[in-house]
Amino acid sequence: MKILVIGGTVFLGRALVDAAAIRGHQITLFNRGKTQPGLYPEVEQIHGDRESALDLLEGREWDAVIDTCGYVPRVVRLSARYLANKITQYAFISSISVYASTAQPGIEEDGTVGKLADESVEEIGGGNYGPLKALCETAVVEELGSERALIIRPGLIVGPYDASDRFTYWPWRFTRPGTVLLPGRPERELQFIDVRDLAEWTLSALEQRLSGVYNATGPAGMCTMEDLVHVCQVETESFNRVHWVDDTFLLSEGVGAWMEMPLWIPENDPDAAGFFRVSTHKAMEAGLRSRPLPETVRAVLDWLPQRGERPWKAGLTPEREQALLEKL
Repeated sequence: MKILVIGGTVFLGRALVDAAAIRGHQITLFNRGKTQPGLYPEVEQIHGDRESALDLLEGREWDAVIDTCGYVPRVVRLSARYLANKITQYAFISSISVYASTAQPGIEEDGTVGKLADESVEEIGGGNYGPLKALCETAVVEELGSERALIIRPGLIVGPYDASDRFTYWPWRFTRPGTVLLPGRPERELQFIDVRDLAEWTLSALEQRLSGVYNATGPAGMCTMEDLVHVCQVETESFNRVHWVDDTFLLSEGVGAWMEMPLWIPENDPDAAGFFRVSTHKAMEAGLRSRPLPETVRAVLDWLPQRGERPWKAGLTPEREQALLEKL
């Protein structure tokens, strides 16, 4: 297949390019050329802003486009409209954050999505991310039609080259000395997807000419926090002591969920019950698979030297962790 990837040099885009090469697809990247422009010298790259330079794609055709970086509905609609007559399929990478609520486990693709009081808003922060993604989905379907639009809603994407640090923090932490502070109940379930599994399934879905909406994350109940800790200990050959602390303590100390304490959501959060229990039956029936957890942790550990010592976006600082441990 001839595939146009909007983005392509960061995290999921990288995984898509790597997987596409193995599968024998011909890739063209369309991006601004600001992030690692020399990453794939053997891959055709067209550099331009998707908001103002779509005409750089004039006279070209592809079997499919994969939109990895659409966040603003107006901009996504521009891309979808311009490409409608140049492609057969449009795969839009959305998010399970589109759902208005994950208070109940097992939410499926027909679940209610969040809405904005003012749909002209383009500010991604302040709780707008999910509703904006939902509007982006609508734009793609309206411009391409339901038979040509593939909407993929990943959960938390993890693995090598993840700059968000939300998962990376844990393998990294077990490479460092000292007692590790661990959040909530050890048996609390987690749900995420290795970026390579998401990339491979996205390409497979295009090969199958799938359309419609798919939740794409790991199976509900795929592992617990305790499982993740154990794998991190084994893969790093860690002898660190660990100290589990309950939600009450973390909340009383003002520890921030999700980013300051990665993968932790207090169980009194209204959305906590279903956040890591999203239904993936539809995607699994279409071939989505999740690799064993040790493979993901090993890949993250192998990548850590490339990540370097740049500031962490998520996770407790050593000073904050030590201060909390001293209060126990």
